[in-house]
Amino acid sequence: MSVQWFPGHMHLTRKAMAERVKGTDVVIEMLDARLPGSSANPLLRGMIANLPTLKVLNKQDLADPERTAEWLAHYNAQPGTRALALDASVSAPARALINASFELAPHRGGMIKPLRILICGIPNVGKSTLINTLLGKRSAKTGDEAGVTRTEQRLVLADDVYLYDTPGVLWPKIIVPESGQRLAASGAVGRNAYEDDVVALDLLGYLKTAYPALLRARYKLSADDTALAATPDEDLLEAVGRQRGALVAGGKIHWTKAAEAVIGDFRNHLLGRITLETPAEFGAWLRGAQRAEAQRLADKNAEPGASRRATRPRA
Repeated sequence: MSVQWFPGHMHLTRKAMAERVKGTDVVIEMLDARLPGSSANPLLRGMIANLPTLKVLNKQDLADPERTAEWLAHYNAQPGTRALALDASVSAPARALINASFELAPHRGGMIKPLRILICGIPNVGKSTLINTLLGKRSAKTGDEAGVTRTEQRLVLADDVYLYDTPGVLWPKIIVPESGQRLAASGAVGRNAYEDDVVALDLLGYLKTAYPALLRARYKLSADDTALAATPDEDLLEAVGRQRGALVAGGKIHWTKAAEAVIGDFRNHLLGRITLETPAEFGAWLRGAQRAEAQRLADKNAEPGASRRATRPRA
């Protein structure tokens, strides 16, 4: 199943961001530290051109610290980019973002040339929580649902620091299947864009090899690492359903409730500190998806009549 979610307001947000970038000094992209590659918006690369960028891996307190270090090294190695990890609700690390932004744009500052920061990210990544922490008050709406913020806001962080907050935005086509599943598991896409059982099976399939000890501890599983890795994902979901009492008449599994339990445990941080991808894994998924997309387009262009459709003059 391909996870896709791009409601109408996101198209408007994308257009507004493209205009706002023209008067921006630094772009802060908020990422989910549990899926730092999948939560990075590929549309942003084309929009920001050569603007300095600060990648913020939010929710680092929920992520695997070793993998967070890998991702920070990955992003810090990119030109014009700095990366920090933080918990958006903690004030001291959040204030460090302002200092880092000034370092990326040392020519800005003071009343005549205030620092203009654009903050963006996928839905439900924690932008509003960060903004409230920076301001020391509840200015931005927060929530566990994707798409809480719907309009751009200009916020004054200091006399010479303006922050432009944009609604959370995805991209029209998620070509990396693994990313779609991870975005769904994290709550970044709308509820109608995915099927619980498919997302839960994908999550269990990854956790059984990447974090078997955490899976055993949460669901009282007795299998060792080797046996757990070899267990079919459907059997794992059934075991979770029985352990959590997700049953219907006759002792059969209620698959939707079992899947909701797995997804809920991940979102509510009951499984432990987990990161669902490494830089190497995400890179391999992306390259595979790009090859598949290129082949799809080549096949489409090779269809009979494709060249005529492509060259047909508009009325």
